[in-house]
Amino acid sequence: MAGKNIIELTDSNFEEEVLSSEKPVLVDFWAEWCIPCRMIAPVVDELAKEYGTKVKIAKLDVDKYPKITSSNGIMSIPTLMLYKDGEVVTRLIGYQTKEKLISMIEENI
Repeated sequence: MAGKNIIELTDSNFEEEVLSSEKPVLVDFWAEWCIPCRMIAPVVDELAKEYGTKVKIAKLDVDKYPKITSSNGIMSIPTLMLYKDGEVVTRLIGYQTKEKLISMIEENI
């Protein structure tokens, strides 16, 4: 379900793509059945196009990867977390406007 500028996260690539990333990484924790997740998906796609050179944009399907979901304390979706130097610097829960997500990115790059 991810666009071409978005990294699909898995158990095998999460550490490399997120925790060891040189760039900040915005991770969208989502599920296919989640209506707000589907509503925010086009916004995340737009961010990937606009910020792809400065920030990695990634998605993790919480149903497919419960271990990572649990270890990141995800209780509600969508949850968008921005990682920098392997650490979570900010977390937003629920549908967010594009402006709010841009603000979150701009404050941390």
